[in-house]
Amino acid sequence: MSFLESLVAAFKGASDRPVLARGSASPWFFSQSGDGRTPFEYTQAVRRAYLENPVAQRAVRLVAEGIGGAPLKPTDTALAALVSDTSAGQSLLETLASQLLLHGNAYVQVMKDARGRPVELFALRPERVSVVAGEDGWPAAYAYEVAGRRLSIPLLDEDASPNVIHIRHFHPGDDHYGAGCLCAADEAVATHNAASAWNRQLLENAARPSGALVYEGPDGAALTGEQFNRLKAELTAAYAGMANAGRPMLLEGGLSWQAMAMTPADMDFATLKAAAARDIALAFGVPPMLLGLPGDATYNNYREANRALWRLTLLPLASKIFAALGEGLAPWFPDAALAIDLDRVPALAEDRERLWSQVSAADFLDPSEKRRLLGLDEGNKS
Repeated sequence: MSFLESLVAAFKGASDRPVLARGSASPWFFSQSGDGRTPFEYTQAVRRAYLENPVAQRAVRLVAEGIGGAPLKPTDTALAALVSDTSAGQSLLETLASQLLLHGNAYVQVMKDARGRPVELFALRPERVSVVAGEDGWPAAYAYEVAGRRLSIPLLDEDASPNVIHIRHFHPGDDHYGAGCLCAADEAVATHNAASAWNRQLLENAARPSGALVYEGPDGAALTGEQFNRLKAELTAAYAGMANAGRPMLLEGGLSWQAMAMTPADMDFATLKAAAARDIALAFGVPPMLLGLPGDATYNNYREANRALWRLTLLPLASKIFAALGEGLAPWFPDAALAIDLDRVPALAEDRERLWSQVSAADFLDPSEKRRLLGLDEGNKS
């Protein structure tokens, strides 16, 4: 350990810190048990959920785009520019919110100029980042691996300023990595995708099992293998698929058609699909009503659902992101703060109006106390 690192560690009280366990590169390593289930794999799970499942994608985008487009309170112009700029063409806040929801971890590399001032915040792909722990288990660097190349990024620069800001959700079984919502929603996503595939197959087969061909040969005789294969090929070519739906069938040679109907249990796929969709919405913290899911009467109207989305999901997640960014950028912006301007959020207009009325009617409060309760800067009298 260098002299500068020792000095920084002394100020942080490193000698009193507990020893952490060296975590695995997979943030869900603890869940890979031997119960017969397929181990969770992030890349495949993202493809099944975000790229193939409309409910999961819409839930993630509702939260991420809400945070990315939320109005911010006035702050340092340089800090606001860093946060508002794009990261590789994508909104930084929207990218971080999506990564936290899906992966549970978000890594922001602080790009600096020759003077050591931050000029860009770049969101690293979390599945490519792993924590390089020191002797005591605490992070000492971050390894970024892609296409067989490995880049090691020190935790702190030579001037003790951070190079990487790590934002993560709580994980009960790992000291280094957070757990994302996608892991909890993975089974519901698989169920919803399977129900959609089942529904598509039903549509391709006239939405019901077509029936069975019964051969009534003399003295219980059965079809030969050649006859069976020929009959199967003719049925597939002439009667299977959407183009042949409803075509009349001509039978000969002792063949008869016996129609088959679906049982109520077979028709229950629609209920199963809706239940899986609600589980997906629950995992990502989005009210099902906002995703257009039928049969959910938890909220009286969309306005209440939208308010719940902001109060229960967007604001807590935004606070986590802003707190981590503010802490990581504190060496350059010690007095600046990042926060959403609640007075400019349409979904919270009624709540803020009620709060303003209550505070304004409180005669026992002086103007400074009222401004603090409303979250206003006391120095700004306008």
